[in-house]
Amino acid sequence: MNNLVVLFNGELERMKRYNILTASFFVSLMWIAVLHFTKINDVSKIFPLLIYLDATSMSILMIGVTMFFEKQEGVIKSLLVSPISKVEYILAKTFANVFSNIITLVILYIYSKLFKEININIVGLIFTVMLIAFLHSLIGFILTYYSKDFTELLVGMIKYSFVCMLPVLLQEVGLIKGEIIEKALYIVPTKASMVLLKASTGGIENIEIILCSLYLIILSISLYVIVLNKFDQFAVKESGV
Repeated sequence: MNNLVVLFNGELERMKRYNILTASFFVSLMWIAVLHFTKINDVSKIFPLLIYLDATSMSILMIGVTMFFEKQEGVIKSLLVSPISKVEYILAKTFANVFSNIITLVILYIYSKLFKEININIVGLIFTVMLIAFLHSLIGFILTYYSKDFTELLVGMIKYSFVCMLPVLLQEVGLIKGEIIEKALYIVPTKASMVLLKASTGGIENIEIILCSLYLIILSISLYVIVLNKFDQFAVKESGV
């Protein structure tokens, strides 16, 4: 437990040194600009869309950025001979990522409360963002495992966005319609993520919330096992052993 706390704090320091937290802050400012310049006074409906984009894409990207920076500094190689377990390493990095997403959520919520109108269940939204960010951090691990460099990671992320993120977003804003398409989208985790984010504003049936939550939890556990089992292979490959 002590190792995990130390690693978590170290991960935040590393994200600060790599300017990842700075980049995350500027992304928050970009979302604030979207809220500011929109003519909608009550942003309760648009708020989950912005959080959706941040909790999915930024979670994947930040994991990849930190791991490729660590590769250049030889951190991955040192893990093979350090007393730190891979479980602690993976969880610390994931928790730091989730923490960053929560900070973005809080910043946007405070702005919305001060300058706009918003009516959401912030406590439920925080737990939802934690779940979505955790899941997509694990997806970030997997994409990093199979990417030779940062450019290849970006390509993988773009592919994921086109297949899983964009269709859900387009369906949400009404550019993609049809009951069959809507039901088919439940295959991808981003649809369940969107449902849970929208649930913070009300209007979603409890059974749908429960099913989407179970889906994301089960998928998170499955991906965590994959990330854990594949880590040694990745560490050995990246260290050149």
